[in-house]
Amino acid sequence: MQPYFGVEIILYVANQEESKQFYSNLLQLQPILHVPGMTQFTITENCSLGLMPNTGIAKIITPAMPHPDQAIGVPKCEVYLYVSNVQFYYEHALAIGAKLVSKLDDRDWGDKACYFADLDGHIIAFAEKL
Repeated sequence: MQPYFGVEIILYVANQEESKQFYSNLLQLQPILHVPGMTQFTITENCSLGLMPNTGIAKIITPAMPHPDQAIGVPKCEVYLYVSNVQFYYEHALAIGAKLVSKLDDRDWGDKACYFADLDGHIIAFAEKL
């Protein structure tokens, strides 16, 4: 039997409210959950994007791991989103003031993609297959 995986990507954020607003604008989605300590957006049927305050996750992971506040603006991963109109998302992200990291371009792995940074320096890519 094939195992089932549902995926939730959780980004640790300095300010949950500001990040909620940023991602609502960027993705043009409203969160399905927004309570103190977690905001969640449905990306696909079995994938969601969560936003958790640094202070909340620090209670779980410290002292075994450094406090997330020590890594604000240091990219450690990216959220790579395939979209049906990458040009639209590129222009939209620019229009709402997302920080451009790499312009929309044909990539040698067969995608047309662009890269932005969110308020905490997490990398968000929008892509479509060439």
